[in-house]
Amino acid sequence: MTYRKLFVVATLASGMGAVSLSAASFVFSTGSADGLLASLSQPASASNLETETADDFILTDTTSITAATITGLIPNGVPLSSITNVEIEVYRVFPNDSAAPSGNVPSRANSPADVEIDSATRDGSQGTLHFSAAVLSSNFTAKNSVVAGINKAPANVTHGEGSVTGQEVTITIAFDPPIVLPSDHYFFRPEVSVVAGDFLYLSAPRPIVSGTPFLGDLQAWIRNSALKPDWLRIGTDIIDGNPIPTFNMTFSLAGETIPNAGTPGRANCHGRTVSALAREFGGINAAASALGFSSVASLQDGLRAFCQL
Repeated sequence: MTYRKLFVVATLASGMGAVSLSAASFVFSTGSADGLLASLSQPASASNLETETADDFILTDTTSITAATITGLIPNGVPLSSITNVEIEVYRVFPNDSAAPSGNVPSRANSPADVEIDSATRDGSQGTLHFSAAVLSSNFTAKNSVVAGINKAPANVTHGEGSVTGQEVTITIAFDPPIVLPSDHYFFRPEVSVVAGDFLYLSAPRPIVSGTPFLGDLQAWIRNSALKPDWLRIGTDIIDGNPIPTFNMTFSLAGETIPNAGTPGRANCHGRTVSALAREFGGINAAASALGFSSVASLQDGLRAFCQL
């Protein structure tokens, strides 16, 4: 990915306003990190189970998501080159894509689903996303953290594992191909691989203050491979307290909406979506370019995956 494309993505996400957005542009942000929470979100390593932290967003139209940013901590003294991979998954809201509740957690209401949307997974190691990282602060402290204390009920309340300090980094991500999703309520889950260290995903204010507020904003959830397929609410189920805190996580998304797209699972989904794109963008070639696809063939592959959701 070119430097120019990374700059455009970062500009959109940061709200700098230097990029002129069309009427069909989609930009979502939870704002800046608030210093209240850092939670593990990374693949399995020699010292840790795979751990996933997820927060929600809503699409009101079918949308091609081309870019994202996430903000978190890496250890002090660790170079940015130690960030070796990023993987993104998207989940619908329980009970979609899920089995019946197991009873291992206090609640599954408004949690991420058991399993991710396969067609929405992007992985740097597979070449389906590209990323770059930058240091925002060389010395940033989160007041509380959740790393290992992720337990089945009734031992779920640990009150967190205390404050943690590290380098605050933002990771700018471009999806290749973009992620095409119908209007719905989703959870966004990044995992970041860091050599000889953890990636701790940083919280953002809830309710959203400086980002993109929306009705139905849910709190952040977490799980590790020992708890899977269940999830715990980071604030309500793990940290607890009086009052009980709840968290958003610090991320942003950018892309283009596709008004009047077809409905996934219906026989006419592909044809209707192609027609909608041709009307919206003045032809399928222009649509592929506007939506961030490398070619019409890549766009057609993306639409086939979308229509089979």
